[in-house]
Amino acid sequence: MLIRQPDPGALRAVIRQFLADPDTTWSLGGYGAGATFRRGPGEPAAAPCGGRPGLVTPRGALVLAEAHTLVPVAYETALGDETWSHALALCRPVAALPPCPSPAVSEGGPDAEAARAQDRDGVLFCLGLPLRQARLLARVRGEAVSTLRAACGRPADAALWAALPGLGATLVAAQGRDRIEVVLPDAHPGPHAQWFDKLLRQGRLHAATAPIPVGLAPVLHLHPPHPLTERGFEAGRHAAFQALLARWGDPALVALKRRILAGEDAAVPDRRPARGAARVAFAQRRWLGAAGGAG
Repeated sequence: MLIRQPDPGALRAVIRQFLADPDTTWSLGGYGAGATFRRGPGEPAAAPCGGRPGLVTPRGALVLAEAHTLVPVAYETALGDETWSHALALCRPVAALPPCPSPAVSEGGPDAEAARAQDRDGVLFCLGLPLRQARLLARVRGEAVSTLRAACGRPADAALWAALPGLGATLVAAQGRDRIEVVLPDAHPGPHAQWFDKLLRQGRLHAATAPIPVGLAPVLHLHPPHPLTERGFEAGRHAAFQALLARWGDPALVALKRRILAGEDAAVPDRRPARGAARVAFAQRRWLGAAGGAG
């Protein structure tokens, strides 16, 4: 797949569009650890301090200070024969990523980049997870600072992770000046933190099913509202993502899917991305046929 150069103006417009949609989910991190952000339909939200793009809610925050400089890659992934997922991955060149942090808890000082000005006196502690696309940090105050200082120099473990909510911690997933903050304890739906040690230890930059070009690593994911809902197939949502796919997807995969949607007897290359695109096309063709539309 040809790696397109960033288009900051176009990406800013897309980011603004989906920040306004409460059904959009955002994620930041890598394969095995990170954080997601979503707000409820009526949940109050404000902008981060300092005029940065993003959202701040009582349960967490999303700050997208540098997201418009990343490389967008739109893709779909088959989930069985009837449905699929879709995402816009915002990527950095692998060579531009920092190395994994030292595999131990360490103190980082006050959180100068906090989404809310009143949280900037909170103290950050890096959890030392083996992740290049983001740093997973805990922000604490008061007596919890001493507790985490006592953990410095040792690897973070499941016991420390489980103790963070009781310490009043906020989990921060950060890459550069982009971040997601999760007020603990978290709960679905809403801001959520995750750490899957077995996946992290594989050292992958992304899932094998995601057709990310070689040389890029997804840092942020924008997950637009899916067209399949409890109400049925939402044609407007489908069309909105297809526009992103046409602009920032793999041209070969987009062309293959269009041929299948048009009913052509298209040859599917024996490659995982092509096989996945074909499965998505067949699933969408069934829904589009039922809705009387076209992809």
